[in-house]
Amino acid sequence: MIKTVKNFSELVMLQHSVFALPFIFIAMIVGSGGWFGWQLFVLGSLCAITARNFAMGFNRYVDIDIDSQNDRTSSRPSVDGRIAKAPMMVFIISNAIAFVFVAYLINSLAFKLSFPILLVIGGYSYLKRFSYMAHIVLGISLGFAPIAGVVAVSETVTAWSIYLGLGVVFWVAGFDVLYSMQDMDTDKRLKLHSIPSRYGFAKSMVISRVFHIVAVAFWLLFSISSGVDLFGYVAVVLSAVMLGAEHYIVSKDFKKIDKAFFTINGYLGIIYLLLIVLDKTVNI
Repeated sequence: MIKTVKNFSELVMLQHSVFALPFIFIAMIVGSGGWFGWQLFVLGSLCAITARNFAMGFNRYVDIDIDSQNDRTSSRPSVDGRIAKAPMMVFIISNAIAFVFVAYLINSLAFKLSFPILLVIGGYSYLKRFSYMAHIVLGISLGFAPIAGVVAVSETVTAWSIYLGLGVVFWVAGFDVLYSMQDMDTDKRLKLHSIPSRYGFAKSMVISRVFHIVAVAFWLLFSISSGVDLFGYVAVVLSAVMLGAEHYIVSKDFKKIDKAFFTINGYLGIIYLLLIVLDKTVNI
């Protein structure tokens, strides 16, 4: 049982939930003006985890043929035989059902939005077969997180949550472009579409930087429109610094892409969340 859980955790890279979860809670804190309660904390976490499990599980299922031809991905549990197709499909379907059910427990708007959200985050898996815009759609998939957060606490969609979500869209798209550089040659060989395989290393670095500048701009709009105080603006500045560091690391040594991708982006969301918590608890 422990081995099976470990294999499924590796399949969906559960530790990467750190990218979306902080922004759900940021929206919930801002939307409620502070602590939103343990019930919504649990339900919001379950929604985020089950949605991500569905998306990642479905992506791994759809990409078995592609991953088996890529040295970087050939050791994934979906490829090397540790997880068969049948239990993988059970995992995918059960997480989709759980996501919809938990959304129903939150409120009616969350329930209604759960279906198009599943459609988008599932459809992403097919996009790279015919469009290099897959990076943006991946960003949109995670960009739903803040909007879902404010829907959970207020059953409405606010302008500031859209700005926060758009920031996440371009943040994720930007670092996904960097990460995809590892697969440029494989994408070309398998006729898959990505910004690096289409534009090459130098132009992709520029595109990624532009995406991240746009992300910071949207986060600044979020701060202005949501009425956060000093720490909310500090979060934007630190995010810009961290993204700048990410691009510096990758430009100097591409082999350090994992450090830039996992470490910096993982800490970015957590630090942003902690600063928003401070913003709502400390009066300056």
